[in-house]
Amino acid sequence: MIRISQLKLPVDHREEDIRNKAAKLLRIEPAAIKSLKLVRQSIDARKKDDIFYIYTVDVETDREAQVIKRGRNSQVSLAEEPKYRFPDSGGKKPAHSPVIVGSGPAGLFCGLMLAQAGYEPLILERGDDVDTRREKVERFWKEGILDENSNVQFGEGGAGTFSDGKLNTLVKDPGKRNQKVLEIFADHGADPEILYQQRPHIGTDVLTRVVKNIRRHIIELGGQVRFNARVTDLITENGHVRGVVVNGKETIAADHVVLAVGHSARDTFSMIWEKGIPLEAKSFAVGLRIQHPQAMINESQYGIKYKDLLGPAPYKVTWQSSQGRGVYSFCMCPGGYVVDASSEPGHLAVNGMSYHDRGGKNANSALIVTVTPEDFPGQGPLAGVEFQRHLEKAAFDHGGGKIPIQLYGDFKEGRVSGDFGDVEPQIRGGFRFADLRRILPNHLCLPLIEAVERFGCRIRGFSRYDSILAGVESRTSSPVRIPRDGCLQSSLLGLYPCGEGAGYAGGITSAAMDGLRVAEEIAKGGK
Repeated sequence: MIRISQLKLPVDHREEDIRNKAAKLLRIEPAAIKSLKLVRQSIDARKKDDIFYIYTVDVETDREAQVIKRGRNSQVSLAEEPKYRFPDSGGKKPAHSPVIVGSGPAGLFCGLMLAQAGYEPLILERGDDVDTRREKVERFWKEGILDENSNVQFGEGGAGTFSDGKLNTLVKDPGKRNQKVLEIFADHGADPEILYQQRPHIGTDVLTRVVKNIRRHIIELGGQVRFNARVTDLITENGHVRGVVVNGKETIAADHVVLAVGHSARDTFSMIWEKGIPLEAKSFAVGLRIQHPQAMINESQYGIKYKDLLGPAPYKVTWQSSQGRGVYSFCMCPGGYVVDASSEPGHLAVNGMSYHDRGGKNANSALIVTVTPEDFPGQGPLAGVEFQRHLEKAAFDHGGGKIPIQLYGDFKEGRVSGDFGDVEPQIRGGFRFADLRRILPNHLCLPLIEAVERFGCRIRGFSRYDSILAGVESRTSSPVRIPRDGCLQSSLLGLYPCGEGAGYAGGITSAAMDGLRVAEEIAKGGK
C-alpha cells in the first residue's frame, strides 16, 4: 500500500478528482489504482480567497516499490499502519463477571471489549435507557421536572449523549486505541466519514442510535446491561473489592469493578472517599456559554467566497489573561443549542449540544477560565465539588430556576439585559435575563471579558454587544482524580477508576480509549 500525504484539492472537487490527482502524483494511469482509501481529510482556510481540502490517502497498485522509487516524491511512501490489538489472556473465565459502573463511553467501550473477549460483563447504569432518558430530558427542558438519576448528565450514553458528539482527541495514541474507537462507532451506526475527518463528530441524534447498538451488541455477546441500578456501596475484603451494593439493598459479587461513573457522580465520589479510597482535588475550568450567529462565524472563518460551501464552521480560541489565567473555548457546537444540563435540585449548569446536521442558527461554545484547588474555598479532595455546587446554586437562584442569560455588552458593563439584539437565542430549557457577574466571582469575570475582546480581533464579530451569554458552565471535567497504579487499579485492588469521572479523560473519545485500556488490564490478569 502506498501512502500519499498533502494531496490538495479545491473545495468544489469531485470524488474522482482525488483518484486522478493521486495517479498523476504517482505517474500512473487512474485505472491502475486498484483501491483508494481516505486516511485523513482537513481544510486549509488560512487564505480566505483560496481554501482547499488536504487529504492523506492510501493507494493500492502493482509494483508499489517501483512506483515509489520512480516518483521520488516526499509526499509518497509505503503505508505502514499498525493495528490495535487486544491482549489474549488465554486463561479461564473469572468466577464472577466484571462489573462496570456507568454506561458512558468509558463503561460501554470497556464492556464491549470485555464482552468480545468472553468475559460476560455486567454494566450497571443509575439512569434510564437512552430512549426513556431522552423523553425525561425533553420533559425537563419543557416543564422543569428533573429526574436526579436520568438527565443530561446521567443515563445510557453518559453526559456526551447530549453534546455535539465530537470524536477528536489530543491524546497520544501509539497503541491505536483512537482508531479502534472510531471503527467501533462506525461499525455501530456512525457515518464512516468519521474515520478520516480531521474533526469528526456525530451529533446527539446519531449518538443515541450508536449507544443503543453497542448495548445490544454487548448483550448478544453474553453481557448484561441494567438500568435504574445505582451503585451505593462497595464490598471489600482484605484490601480487595469483592462486589457492589445496588440501590442500597442488592448485593452483587465481583472481583473486578470498573468505576466509569462520569464527572458528575458526586455521591459516588463521597462514597468512595468514606470507604478510605484516596481522592485528589484537581484543576478544571468554569465559565459561561456564548452564542453567535453561525453565518457570522462561517464568514469569519471561511470568508465570503466559501462561507456557504463548507458547512457550519468551528472555531478554537485561547488567551492567557493579564491575571495569569488561561481562558479558552471548550465544547464548541456549530449550529447548536445551549442546554440546561442540571442534575441536582436547586442547582443549574449549562452545556452545548448539536445535531448531526448542525442545522441550528447559532454557534455556541463554553468560554472557560482555569481554576485550581487554591481557588476552592474548602479543603480536601471534594473541595472542587463544593466549588461547582456554589456556582450552580448561584446560577439557579439568580435565574429563578431557569438558565440565567445576559448580552455580552451588558455583562461587560455590569447591568441586566432588557431585550435581545439581532442574535436570537437557541436554548433548550427555560431562560431569563440576570446579572451573570453576580454568579461568577470577579477574578473570573475579568479574564473572560479580556479574552472576549481579544477573540474579537481573531473572529470578526466575536465581541459584538448582542452575543448571548448563559451560565454557568461548571461541568467541563471532573473536579477529582482517583489515583491508580500501573495496572490501572486504585488502592483497593480490583477497583479500576476509569474515564472522565476518575480524572483520566476529557471527552467522548478519550473516555472510550480509557475504557479500552482498563479492559486490556483486566484481560492481562487472565480470565
